[in-house]
Amino acid sequence: MTLDIVPIRVLVVDDHAALRDGIAAIVSNEPDITIAGEAANGEEAIAAYRTLRPDIMLLDLQMPVLGGLEVIKALREEFAGARIVVLTTYEGDVQALRALKAGASGYLLKTSLRKELLEAIRVVHKGRRYVLAEVAQEIAVHAAEDPLTMREVEVLGMVADGNANKVIARRLSLSEDTVKAHLRAIYSKLDVNDRTQAVTVALRRGIIAL
Repeated sequence: MTLDIVPIRVLVVDDHAALRDGIAAIVSNEPDITIAGEAANGEEAIAAYRTLRPDIMLLDLQMPVLGGLEVIKALREEFAGARIVVLTTYEGDVQALRALKAGASGYLLKTSLRKELLEAIRVVHKGRRYVLAEVAQEIAVHAAEDPLTMREVEVLGMVADGNANKVIARRLSLSEDTVKAHLRAIYSKLDVNDRTQAVTVALRRGIIAL
């Protein structure tokens, strides 16, 4: 006598319908996984989770209305056992760490969904974490480094927007010398030599986003 399989119920949250449809297609032939519902923004995600109580939420970090990190924090406060797998186009270690510290159980790149999605769902459903190998490697490489302070991230974000030191100083109520000191600290921590390199590395690692 065989026992009926109780499928893992998955809530898919992404603002692009094509990606939601793609995930549904990937799991359509899996007897142990089923799509419980969909949501297209952060607020819908929280409401859908409350209504559906899925086993797993697949969540894009770059969401309209309410961002993915805010969704993770809110759900984990309300539902301590919520299991959330992040879907993103960014492989940066800093963004991954933010998501995992907020309470995510998994971290996947959208480019790897066909190969990794099903395994990630099953692993996280069993109560374990699943982080894509290349992302885990990035986290390990930078683990011993001093992170940028909130002020340094703020300054770097304004540099990325094309602001000169004088403008940054005025907007943050700082002296230009203080802004330059922050930039020197940023260059040292990121192991770069100039503003362009700093912005490039920060974007790649998920320290800032445009």
